[in-house]
Amino acid sequence: MEDNLFELHNQLRNKTYRHSNYSTFNICDPKMRKINKAIVVDRVLHHAVFRILYTIFDSNFIFDSYSCRTEKGTHRAVKRLEKFCRKLSQNNHKIIYALKCDIRKFFDSIDQNILLEAIKTKIQDENALWLIDKIIRSFEIEKNKGLPLGNVTSQLFANIYLNELDQFIKHKLKVKYYLRYSDDFVILSDDKLYLKKLVFEISNFLKIRLKLFLHPDKVEIRKFSRGIDFLGYVVLPHYIALRTKTKKRIFKKISKKYEDLKNKKISEKSFEQSLQSYLGILKHCKGNVIERKIKNSIIS
Repeated sequence: MEDNLFELHNQLRNKTYRHSNYSTFNICDPKMRKINKAIVVDRVLHHAVFRILYTIFDSNFIFDSYSCRTEKGTHRAVKRLEKFCRKLSQNNHKIIYALKCDIRKFFDSIDQNILLEAIKTKIQDENALWLIDKIIRSFEIEKNKGLPLGNVTSQLFANIYLNELDQFIKHKLKVKYYLRYSDDFVILSDDKLYLKKLVFEISNFLKIRLKLFLHPDKVEIRKFSRGIDFLGYVVLPHYIALRTKTKKRIFKKISKKYEDLKNKKISEKSFEQSLQSYLGILKHCKGNVIERKIKNSIIS
């Protein structure tokens, strides 16, 4: 490994570095996703680039962008959404609506040229830009399009790419109650017609500026009283619940782990670690009943 790092250093210094091909495999999380995995040396380089770019770009992101950021993440995004709902609904005394949107084939649709232009607003060093260009163009779905799911840099590049959308929504459209996690975002308002108008404005901006499109089947406006389905949870007026699909997935995975334990494919320690990991998901919602069902299913 040490020899490989010295070789990598020389390649970078002499600008002879070439990114290796990716290995590809599928995961179900919960829907099928194609993951593209780089070799170890390239991944080491990705992490180094990520650390440097993160410190430069993160301070420019809006507060309510929650994907792949320090002290953010899914659970904080859901808690923030709950806080927004309580505030705007005046503790559930006022009718409010949620606009939920999803960008169609987001990572596959990212325009590499637009991404590089966004990066150049903060990075002017030619050597750094040369390397970033190599990483971005190491993968494509079609000419100059796409980022690989699997690179640590891809999530950061996604935030850089969508930062222009965030700034547009917050500062041009003056939206107060907005939060985003990767390509999923939610806007709250007490005016349903206003949210319908926002869909048009946002759709046009994405198409013209970022060459992206909202997923036509995943744009939804609904009353908060019916619950807001977001990141595996459902935010309701008096509590947060686990999404039904998430419950089923947890039961299925724990059952599989328990079968592996009984068949001695995994150790008790490994099973306990997995169990506690899944039970930890329930701590962020009203999960007492589900937790009891899980424990009873194991005991029985």
